[in-house]
Amino acid sequence: MLLAGKKALILGLANNKSIAYGVASAFKAQGARLAFNYVGEAIQKRVEPLSTELGGEFTFQCDVSDDAQIAAAAELVKEKWGGVDILVHSVAFANREDLSGRFMDTSRAGFHLALDISAYSLTGVCRAFEPLFAPGASVITMTYNGSQRIVPGYNVMGVAKAALEASVRYLAHDLGEKGVRINAISAGPIKTLAASAVSGLKNIFTRIEESAPLRRNVTTNDVGGVATFLASDLAHAVTGEILYVDSGYSHMGI
Repeated sequence: MLLAGKKALILGLANNKSIAYGVASAFKAQGARLAFNYVGEAIQKRVEPLSTELGGEFTFQCDVSDDAQIAAAAELVKEKWGGVDILVHSVAFANREDLSGRFMDTSRAGFHLALDISAYSLTGVCRAFEPLFAPGASVITMTYNGSQRIVPGYNVMGVAKAALEASVRYLAHDLGEKGVRINAISAGPIKTLAASAVSGLKNIFTRIEESAPLRRNVTTNDVGGVATFLASDLAHAVTGEILYVDSGYSHMGI
């Protein structure tokens, strides 16, 4: 198995339709050990049964907008595991009102919130967990092509994902000195809880089936397969990359 015995932290599990669930399922199938975060009691009640289903070894509180909680999570993981081989950052958030209408109307507070949780949190998490990363560890985050092209309604989240992708490149330089890799997966739209908030995505699923080279939408299992590759030793020379898992749709012109 590709990930036998590797310790993988999954940040951002929400339900069994989330990308994080697909990634965790793929990791489990390849022998990884799993642990999951949650944010608050309401999310904890959803995460813990999923963790049990997936064979997770523990769950932990970690709001990535709070440096103190990130530091506490790192201490807990150190106590439980001693180190980390894989960290999956599948976290993003913006106010619903900022995901419709004009990007120009994004408030300063809304912009700050989206960039903080969706982009800066990756840097904060990597800094806190850096001492725990095993040699050859892999960090994986999730992005979307709205970072590179206009997707009406994606708005401030597109800007946040562009910042996230730039962060991946700079973090690759910083973490590479210790042999730690970091990459992003740019998945095609998937009908997740997060995607339901983006008004501009409602009609894109049919468009992808009609015009993407593979003529189909992608699934969380598709993303999980690529994440498994990036987490494994097969990708030991891959870092700072944005890998597209979108049936080739991002290569299409008009």
